Amino acid sequence: MDRQQTRMRSEDRRELILDAAMRVFGDSGYVGTTTAEVARAAGVSQPYVVRMFGTKERLFLDVLGHALDLLMQTFRGVLAEGDRHDLHHRIGLAYVELAETPGLLLSLMHGFVLGSDPVIGAEGRRGFMLVYRFLRHEAGFTAEEAQQFLSGGMLINTMIGLKMADDFDDPDVRELLETAFPSKLDAALGLMRDE
Repeated sequence: MDRQQTRMRSEDRRELILDAAMRVFGDSGYVGTTTAEVARAAGVSQPYVVRMFGTKERLFLDVLGHALDLLMQTFRGVLAEGDRHDLHHRIGLAYVELAETPGLLLSLMHGFVLGSDPVIGAEGRRGFMLVYRFLRHEAGFTAEEAQQFLSGGMLINTMIGLKMADDFDDPDVRELLETAFPSKLDAALGLMRDE
């Protein structure tokens, strides 16, 4: 019994570190993040992070896997509702709502732009194609609809990362944000200011 409780606490700590790492990697990227910063954000020691994950690269790969798992669970949850009416819109709203999970979308984006890294690039491509295959083969999007969805997602990630809400007084910035977030603008503005 005690061993199971200890294991659960270890699993909980692992989850806590992954969530903290997702926030830190989302804010600072792979290159700009240290395991010491992740440890500080998680409230654990840096040696504990290294003992649990080994290297920063392994930690980042686990964060990518964690973020992809959350993304796919969310998308499959929308699909499991069984209602195909307005599915594209509902999956899109679910994607925007994922921005409320600190660092999730930006960690994925950081992973996606590291294509030249032999290890992280391969994992980023695998994850990107996992999303594409879900859209095409499970959600029933056409190739064009999947491409448009992915393009819109990358635009959303970019605007969050750029903190475009800081320039909301600019009429062109406002127009772009209102177009990208037609039904979630207030939430998106809050996320861009808080992330």
